[in-house]
Amino acid sequence: MLDKIFSLPVVEQISPYISQRNIDSFPLIVVSHPKACGAISIQGAHLLTWQPDGEKPILWLSDKTPFKAGTAIRGGIPICWPWFGPVSAPSHGFARILPWELKAHHENENGVILTFTLQSSAYTHKLWPHEFTLIARFKLGETCEIELECHGEYQATGALHSYFNVSDINQVRVSGLGAHFIDTVADREEYVHEDLIFKGRTDRIYTEPDDFSLLRDSLWQRTIEIHHYHHSDVVCWNPGAELSNNMKDMSREGYKNMACIETARINNPLHPRNGNPDRLSVIIRCRKIPDGY
Repeated sequence: MLDKIFSLPVVEQISPYISQRNIDSFPLIVVSHPKACGAISIQGAHLLTWQPDGEKPILWLSDKTPFKAGTAIRGGIPICWPWFGPVSAPSHGFARILPWELKAHHENENGVILTFTLQSSAYTHKLWPHEFTLIARFKLGETCEIELECHGEYQATGALHSYFNVSDINQVRVSGLGAHFIDTVADREEYVHEDLIFKGRTDRIYTEPDDFSLLRDSLWQRTIEIHHYHHSDVVCWNPGAELSNNMKDMSREGYKNMACIETARINNPLHPRNGNPDRLSVIIRCRKIPDGY
């Protein structure tokens, strides 16, 4: 799928390193920079892939996800907003299935910066009765920086639902999550003072996380650092074999190569008010694990 994105014909060359390309009629903003390559879907301002020069792709994207207007994309980093989970329809909110507007772009020797906006409309009022403006900023280079800035008067839950590309789900571990979590698979709360090792289907909301998480991949000898900002929770998810086999937009073996570590505001919702925006952001970088780790 990633090879397909970067081989698509250019519809518009926006700048030397930024172009618009389409999968059928589905528009993407594609970044080809010496420091990193990446792609963002106009629908959802959804980062599909980010790959620093010389690295394997950092983000996982399902090879079975449909690129169809109004259908959520499986993989990358969806923006879940103004609610997280299946509390209302559509699941994880409407921000990830609506077209955003590319408002600004900038590039230099270190990478590119892209700014997208989404505003309330007659359609969103049918789903959620609030006026809002969202600004999503992406800085793509040797690191990946994403900031969601929320304007209006409301409370909303949300997440930067990051799918990370891993060698083997059985060979990774995650630290920096804190001890307390809500296990939504077992429907219980737990305290565990140890790293997360994925064992089958996993869906946990960590409510006392550190400011950064480390996803260590022993086979690929790399650590992905996920630095969380303005967050209250970190969500860790992997569907496991049985659920993955029943998901139309994921291959039967897809769960083996992805791990979600999500920067979230669930237990402490986003609350812009009195002209002051609220934010949720993440910075991601990749480092090699030293020999002998």
